[in-house]
Amino acid sequence: MDVLAWPFLGSEARAAGLVTDHRLRTAYVAVHRNVYVPRDVALDAKDKAVAAWLWSGRRGVVAGLWAAALLGSRWIDGHLPAELNRPSRDKANGIVLHSDALAPGEVTRIRGIAVTTPARTVYDLGRATDLHTAVIRIDALRHATGVHMAQINAVIARHPGARWVRRLRRAVELSDGGAESPQETRTRLLLVAHGLPPLTTQIEVRAAYGFVARLDMGWPAYRVAVEFDGAQHWTDPRQRSRDIDRMAELTALGWSVVRASGEMLRDRPHVIVQRVRAALRERGLVVEETR
Repeated sequence: MDVLAWPFLGSEARAAGLVTDHRLRTAYVAVHRNVYVPRDVALDAKDKAVAAWLWSGRRGVVAGLWAAALLGSRWIDGHLPAELNRPSRDKANGIVLHSDALAPGEVTRIRGIAVTTPARTVYDLGRATDLHTAVIRIDALRHATGVHMAQINAVIARHPGARWVRRLRRAVELSDGGAESPQETRTRLLLVAHGLPPLTTQIEVRAAYGFVARLDMGWPAYRVAVEFDGAQHWTDPRQRSRDIDRMAELTALGWSVVRASGEMLRDRPHVIVQRVRAALRERGLVVEETR
């Protein structure tokens, strides 16, 4: 018998003759009551969201970080509990239940699964955690969905007086759909926190002969950019060679590129800020240091 598409409801699979009781016990494991997956598989964020929705009898609405996962966000920790919006006193291990009011137009469907819309999901993410984490998660969702600020603001306006709305507004203000990784967001927030001017993200650089590079963030008017280098930039020889050629082209075009790494963000953030200030100063822009 073939492996069923999973997660699935055991009662439905048995009734349809897709699985026997013996096979259900031996080849699958219940992650929630009546919700099964094959043994020895690792569930990712999307799988956990679907499993939680099935557990609700298809009556819940996938919300928060798990809605973001189904909407296309990356960088989601699959070890966190799934979230459902469902007025209920039921409890299940690995599922957090919310009973928030959802206005008309704040729920959509993805492959038949009820999910909060991108704008409503931003609203929930921005109120759920600390400011930096909220910005990282909103960045990822904006990048994945292209949700417009007007749509987000419309959801906020529908729920005046909501808890943590001030933090939500600040997180939305600081967010940028151009960020392609949490580390890019952290780099941008570091620079903003130190009083550097607003940045442009995903800067496309072209020359007479065509496309040269797309830079993470920077100030095109001054030809100063900041690039976050992930591990592949240091461990992959081909990537390293491409980086060398790319930097040579950018230098020839008059760009000054400050490169940052995970180690620098964690242990030496002041070095990134100092180097960016110095690069901008060389181009005639003096930024006062924050205290």
